[in-house]
Amino acid sequence: MILVTGSTGALGSAILTALTTQGVKAEGSSRSLQAGMRVIDFDRPSTVDFTGVETLVLVSAGEAEDDVVIARHQAAITAAQRDGVTHIVYTSLTSSGDHLAFALAHRWTENHLQESGISWTILRNGLYAELFGSMLTWSDGRLHSAFGNGALAAVAREDLAAVAAIVSTTPENHAGQTYDLVGSPITAAEVAAALNTNLNDTPLDKRRDELLVAELKPFQPAMLMSIYTSVRHGFLGNTSGDLESLLRRRPKDAITVAASATATSGPSAP
Repeated sequence: MILVTGSTGALGSAILTALTTQGVKAEGSSRSLQAGMRVIDFDRPSTVDFTGVETLVLVSAGEAEDDVVIARHQAAITAAQRDGVTHIVYTSLTSSGDHLAFALAHRWTENHLQESGISWTILRNGLYAELFGSMLTWSDGRLHSAFGNGALAAVAREDLAAVAAIVSTTPENHAGQTYDLVGSPITAAEVAAALNTNLNDTPLDKRRDELLVAELKPFQPAMLMSIYTSVRHGFLGNTSGDLESLLRRRPKDAITVAASATATSGPSAP
């Protein structure tokens, strides 16, 4: 049986849907009581029960400081060792993202997983096209970007979920493999063109000031600024053939996906 952690989150729910629509026996988990899901809270290790699970899709338990995320992933891997899980598929971070502010917990988890004695596959997911689009901002009816001329090898979340489903249903074919799941590079200017609107450049220092006064969690301004800076200076545009090879089809058009996310928060959005 396959279990997908974090199944109420955007990626986890998409993976679970991809599996169940194919008729695969899969179960989800959530931190709180949800119909048809196991209650698993990595912040409370006593709740982590993987009994009967053969393949675990460990969706990164981010949205926290590094030490918190590391503790959560350690609890998951420890429970997997105890409960006899035979394979873990981990959703990590693209190889180009080593310098991002949230990379440390991903790389620690990869190392810990490789030393666990459990068969593993690491999916180094590129940043979402949906995230790229949402990080373009509207002000006074105009679109603004702090990405400069930089490009991001963005990926549609649905494509990453599809790969996770493919790998977790045939784990024996992917044991010990690390895949870099990135798409074709896109720019903010291309997203603006898709929306038929002009693009205004926001300097990094101005964007930083905006984030510092926004209602964000303490770690989020630095996390977001590391994305803006890395894209702007050309560190996240590297491509790979792994995504298309595993999907056995062309990935979804990242510009279209990003533009949709940008339009959702646009001046005429509901």
